[in-house]
Amino acid sequence: MNRDSLVQLPSELAHPGSRANGRYVLGVDGGATKTLAAVLDLRDGVVHLAEGGPSNEDAIGTRAAVDALSDTAAQALARAEIAAGELATAVLAVAGTDTGAIVRQVHAAHSDEWIVVNDVVGAWAVATDAQPGIGAISGTGSNVFGVGPDGRGWRVGGWGHLLGDEGSGYWLGTESIRAALRDRDGSGEQTALSDAAVEFFGVPSVDALAALVYSKPLTKGEIAAFAVRTCALAESGDAVAQALYERGARELGAQVAVVARHTGLDEVDAFPLGLIGSVFKAGALFVEPLVAAVRETAPGARASVVEMAPVGGSLQLAMRVCGCAGAVTHEHLQQQLDAALADAR
Repeated sequence: MNRDSLVQLPSELAHPGSRANGRYVLGVDGGATKTLAAVLDLRDGVVHLAEGGPSNEDAIGTRAAVDALSDTAAQALARAEIAAGELATAVLAVAGTDTGAIVRQVHAAHSDEWIVVNDVVGAWAVATDAQPGIGAISGTGSNVFGVGPDGRGWRVGGWGHLLGDEGSGYWLGTESIRAALRDRDGSGEQTALSDAAVEFFGVPSVDALAALVYSKPLTKGEIAAFAVRTCALAESGDAVAQALYERGARELGAQVAVVARHTGLDEVDAFPLGLIGSVFKAGALFVEPLVAAVRETAPGARASVVEMAPVGGSLQLAMRVCGCAGAVTHEHLQQQLDAALADAR
């Protein structure tokens, strides 16, 4: 069986500066619930942002995903008042188990100049400024990717909601529903998740919620959204909800530890571990058991919750490709993205 890395950095990223400098770069972050596209003016440091629908091919199919990516990118270009031909480069970081089909259709719709990577590569870039370290995503889904001191990359997870997504919002949502059902049939502990699920999903009973899951069915986003209620109950002392957050954190932490081992980061004194996504808003409830799991085998991990929007990672990668890494500082880019996102709301 092939045991090479599941994610290989494109040659343009492995050998940065391979393309001519230019004034504009495009970054896209495509996820299961939404797509963000941003044009960065390297001369003025201004970001032009657009938001579109989901672009995870596992959830909506390849054609619909590419349409969402293209449409959102076009909106960002229009807001920057430039044409695609004026871009120095474009990097699209897209969620999904396999980006191969997305790559082919994006190149057919645009050009080979548009680079497509798994969204976990963008997460790594925004978490580490594209330096040796690890980025861990836990939003609707979950994924982990890191690059070691010698350039070795390794990905763990990212197998989608049916086969993976451990420690994600979707995982927490489904496990919370399961806990409510086990409460209902007496095979599990009593938990406030049962009443919370009935209220949250607007059903008359937990029994009806089970039927809804199978008959509608509920979307990934709808199920993942329930994790917010699980978090609130865990913080208020519900033992079942607390145990779910502990288990999810340790499972994701175990994946981070595997990445550290395969990249050689477990042998360095210190490396950045960037935590990206909505689940980390739970704070110590989720972060502390995750970090504890990682440090059992990789004590050099220095974890921090990443505040910059993931689309910033795509922009950082685009700057790296065109030989202008650092032309816009991390702090300035974050300020621009925060302001653009606030305006979008």
